[in-house]
Amino acid sequence: MEYISAPWRGPYVRQVRRMRGCVFCRALKAGDDRAAHILYRGKHNFVLLNKFPYTPGHLMIAPFRHTAAFDRMPPEVSSEMAGLLQLSLKILRKACRPHGFNAGMNLGQSAGAGVVGHCHLHVIPRWHGDSNFMPLVSQTRVLIEDLDSTYDRLRPLFQKAGRPPGRKR
Repeated sequence: MEYISAPWRGPYVRQVRRMRGCVFCRALKAGDDRAAHILYRGKHNFVLLNKFPYTPGHLMIAPFRHTAAFDRMPPEVSSEMAGLLQLSLKILRKACRPHGFNAGMNLGQSAGAGVVGHCHLHVIPRWHGDSNFMPLVSQTRVLIEDLDSTYDRLRPLFQKAGRPPGRKR
């Protein structure tokens, strides 16, 4: 059996454990979508950039309501989450031109969730050869774009998609 090491995850997990409160709830309350890297607010969920991305354009979709259990969400919340996944894939294809995607949830700490109490869906654009030797050799991840540049590229496309019915702001 082979093992793959991801040493860059250690500092992130330790930082999240030290933070008080929920990173998603804190982003929602920030009052500044750009500073919080919130790209889109739906009726029940929102889309934001991951501040510790695996690749440029790494998004997360999370409900407004702080809940850990996807299977306990009201159907309208989980349905909108699926719709926002479709919208995110469409926008990322247009803006970033990836060769593929990883999309999924880590439900629970033992499943790899860095934020255990607030269910969220990761959407990660992937390119051929996007994983290289740098993280293994020097614990350094090479990203071709900073978060603010990614935000500036994606935000207009989410805005163009429009607001869902019943959602203001």
